[in-house]
Amino acid sequence: MASKSKIPVIDMQDLPEKIVKACEEWGCFRLVNHGVPMELMSQMKAVSRSLLDLPMEIKERNSHPEQGKGYIPPNMASSYFDSLSLYDMASPGAVDDFCAQIDASHNQREIIEKYVFALYDLAQNLGCKLMKGLGLSGDLFMKGWPCQVRMNKYNYSPETVGLTGAVMHTDPGLFTILQDDEIVNGLEVVNNSTGELVSVDPISGTLVVNVGDMATVWSNGRFHSVKHRVQCYEPKIRVSNVLFVLGPKDEKVEAQPQLVDSDRRRLFVPFDFEVYRKLRTTTNSPTGEALKLFLAKN
Repeated sequence: MASKSKIPVIDMQDLPEKIVKACEEWGCFRLVNHGVPMELMSQMKAVSRSLLDLPMEIKERNSHPEQGKGYIPPNMASSYFDSLSLYDMASPGAVDDFCAQIDASHNQREIIEKYVFALYDLAQNLGCKLMKGLGLSGDLFMKGWPCQVRMNKYNYSPETVGLTGAVMHTDPGLFTILQDDEIVNGLEVVNNSTGELVSVDPISGTLVVNVGDMATVWSNGRFHSVKHRVQCYEPKIRVSNVLFVLGPKDEKVEAQPQLVDSDRRRLFVPFDFEVYRKLRTTTNSPTGEALKLFLAKN
């Protein structure tokens, strides 16, 4: 049974240091006054539901040669979950290509484009806050951190109540911005201090930010990636939309130089994000255990 304690609630106008503290202590927080219009969030939820209700043969057009970057059909891990993916959503033509794959209408295309770029702008602003909160200068996104948008549907029924919709995991990237279902609960995170499971109760119009594995490396261990899962509490369809800030395309992931000194040695050697992402799969490391393979020997 999940604990009734609460994750931090952060106002986007709060001081950057408050956001950094939430990343250090919890690895997640709920974000208010984030700038993404509630009407747009509602519209996008409706679009996601309609697209995920399409016949399987249409959804399967959302393919990608690499695992995890395209459509995820119901599978052995979860026979009642599927997900559409818009990989590297800020690259030229990505939104148009995705919409063409699944025959999205003109209205759906407009909503998708407005929504994903509103989240992308928020991600950039959040990146700036993290930089300032750590006393760093520069632009976090200058090195080309691609972002991936996922539309998720949990086809819950009376038979699935009490079962797991998404197994316990951490996110492999830098951080994640989640629009959870404001009606159907189910997200649970692990309290890093106590090890307790905490139910992340939905609050309409807000977003959840989860710290990922790359943030642990990038912050030289100051941030920790939060373990989380999705449970089935009730037999209702659950829809969520997620933006993942992943890892740089052409640069290695490594700790910021200003966060490494004689008192805090470098914890991880620089490495390629895509190599790490594949290692998570081949080593069956859903909660970030593969990071140990990159520990620095000093």
